[in-house]
Amino acid sequence: MLSVRVIFDPTQISRPTAIALGNFDGVHVGHRSVIAPILPIPLRERNPHLTSTVVSFSPHPQEFFSRKSRSLLAPFDEKVALLESLGVEQLVLLPFDAELAKLTAAEFIHKILIESLQVELISVGFDFHFGQKRQGNISDLQNIWGDRLMVIPEQTMSFGDLDQPSVRISSSNIRSALAQGEIDLANSLLGRPYNLLGRVVQGKQLGRTIGFPTANLEMPTQKCLPRDGVYAVQAMINNPDPAIQSPSQIFGVMNIGLRPTVDGNQRSVEVHLFDWQGDLYDQELSADLIRFIRPERKFDSLDALKAQIQADCQTVRNYLAPKQQILAKALHSSLG
Repeated sequence: MLSVRVIFDPTQISRPTAIALGNFDGVHVGHRSVIAPILPIPLRERNPHLTSTVVSFSPHPQEFFSRKSRSLLAPFDEKVALLESLGVEQLVLLPFDAELAKLTAAEFIHKILIESLQVELISVGFDFHFGQKRQGNISDLQNIWGDRLMVIPEQTMSFGDLDQPSVRISSSNIRSALAQGEIDLANSLLGRPYNLLGRVVQGKQLGRTIGFPTANLEMPTQKCLPRDGVYAVQAMINNPDPAIQSPSQIFGVMNIGLRPTVDGNQRSVEVHLFDWQGDLYDQELSADLIRFIRPERKFDSLDALKAQIQADCQTVRNYLAPKQQILAKALHSSLG
């Protein structure tokens, strides 16, 4: 798999381009529908001279206008990795500043899309707007690119719920689902499990004293965290040393929150891995969220907390048992 080139300097762009244009926070199912037409394989069949390019903005426009830091489903490094996994050749990050914000729709088209990017093929979502006060729309792009503009219709997902027959696939709906602990919904809209990736750092080591050692994850500051509480997770240790063999997948239980039983005052992310021992400090640990188990709560004593953690672990083991059997069968088949 080729590495995606991340471009901040317009003079370094490989031109001419076929672009997918948008913010693409989370690179969810809907985003991938927008990106699909400009990926190298479909592109090479008719337009071999074009470079597959995702064009996005940094910071997020809403962050620029609100002057407030915005939590992201996929912070920069994660976003790059997701685009790379799709096969995108280059990611162009336009600096969203006062100068860019005041460009009219016509100026954005001619200065950015035509002169800087030399766009020959463009793919956008049905509701894409651009230019000063979002005055530009699909019609403005259609006037320039005609049938070389691909507009991806609204993407929805049906769950067979009579009260809510379909849900629009959007970053906002994914954030809302995460905030409510609706992990199944969030994962479905993403098209993959929501992932928390962080470096394991030193904690208070309270878990060890009650028989449940945990890995404390240092999360990127902009990473959107789900509702506080306990989760079933499937984890992977990203060990940079190839000589050290780690299990490819480890199930476990994660707690997100303030740890009120021990008078915690800072939000933390902790993972207890099942049937695993070892030193994880300074290593990267990746955890896919599988299911929300319960909200965080305060217990009267450490003994009560320990009993609840035991119950949580058993709940997670029972829920994940079928998944473990499937993985074991798949591994056996691959070896046999």
